[in-house]
Amino acid sequence: MKYPVREGLAQARQSAVHLEMRDRYTPDDPEFARWRAGHRYAGDPANLPDWWGSWRDLVGETTARGVSMRRARVVSEPVTDYIRFEHDLTFANVAAGELVRWLPRRNAADIALPGTDLWMFDGSAVLFTFFSGDGDVVDREWNTEPAVLDLVNTAFETVWARAVPHEDYKPT
Repeated sequence: MKYPVREGLAQARQSAVHLEMRDRYTPDDPEFARWRAGHRYAGDPANLPDWWGSWRDLVGETTARGVSMRRARVVSEPVTDYIRFEHDLTFANVAAGELVRWLPRRNAADIALPGTDLWMFDGSAVLFTFFSGDGDVVDREWNTEPAVLDLVNTAFETVWARAVPHEDYKPT
């Protein structure tokens, strides 16, 4: 299993939800460095990084099968530069077919959240992603235990209900 998210999306039949809770990822990301140097995407797909095309195609294939793809981001405010970068790029996720919402961490304080980011597919399998303190991916792990699925589903749906749609969220 080289890229397990792709495997999960390929097998999904109804839903794929992604919960992100870190304020920074992949510290050596060249696109983030480029953004920090002043590059902005400005809603223009021509400005997107090369890797974006394969993700756009995967999202398109997945949603064309009727799979709902939702991404919720729990973020600290004021947001980090990395979150500003993600926000600037998220128009592309939405254009590809993902639904994206943002929840300020202050509004998530009373939600029992899993300890790490995750994908859940069809409510029947969770793929946890484990990160180093710097934000590099160090491992992934599948889980299908009913109690874990229930925790993840409840957490995600609570975050989703409280979160602000991408088009309405203004990072502070």
